[in-house]
Amino acid sequence: MLAPSLESPNLTPTQDDAPTLHLFGTPRVVHAGRRLEVPEGSKRLLAFVALNGGWVERRHAAGTLWPLGDDLRAAGNLRSALWRLKAAGIDVLDSDKCSLSVREHTVVDLNVLCDWAGRLIAGTATSEDLHTFRWRADALDLLPGWYDDWVLIERERIRQRLLHGLEALSRHLVVAGRCAEAVESAMVAVGVEPLRESAQRVLIEAHLAEGNLVEALRTYDTYHGLTRRELGVEPGRDLSMLLRAHCDAVRLPRLPSQAREN
Repeated sequence: MLAPSLESPNLTPTQDDAPTLHLFGTPRVVHAGRRLEVPEGSKRLLAFVALNGGWVERRHAAGTLWPLGDDLRAAGNLRSALWRLKAAGIDVLDSDKCSLSVREHTVVDLNVLCDWAGRLIAGTATSEDLHTFRWRADALDLLPGWYDDWVLIERERIRQRLLHGLEALSRHLVVAGRCAEAVESAMVAVGVEPLRESAQRVLIEAHLAEGNLVEALRTYDTYHGLTRRELGVEPGRDLSMLLRAHCDAVRLPRLPSQAREN
């Protein structure tokens, strides 16, 4: 699966000869236009170093990735994993007696996406950051099918960051008058987490900014039914009040879901 981040000019590596490490989907490296498959015995090592900020102690990496057996065996497994990477033509890790690190100028899709989301969240996004992508819902799923503790923690942290980034993108697009794209970005966030109220809110706000009150009401009604069915609760009061104000403006006395309840 191709992470959507690199489809935007602002998110494309600036060094033409720089290798790109992909962690969304199956770990792989793309270099000079060639896709290099990471050997099975080396995937976890490559991902572990990248997810630890690009630097990790050798002993910590070996002990975490190969916990069974003694330290000598773990160290041997680590050396084998490094050898397999070099044999496959993947030269993205530097190693010495004490540490491992992602080689300088290597582009990591995870870092590119998180930096992009960070600029949107902080309000420092450039015009190029406001590109919309051909996102798929699973594009936000880091290393799918991996259940190591060190993956699970990072996967959730990064998922939250990217969801916040998509919500911020939708709001920036509304301000820029690009409401159709704002709707699309918000719908990706909703597709990833339908029960996430902040995502539902930006979708409703985008519909309202576009003048589509009926679409906003339909979105609210669907979300209202989902929260009652899945959680047994009502949507937040602020969300209801947002729509009520627009309904009152066009003389709609109640929301569709409330009408059915009465």
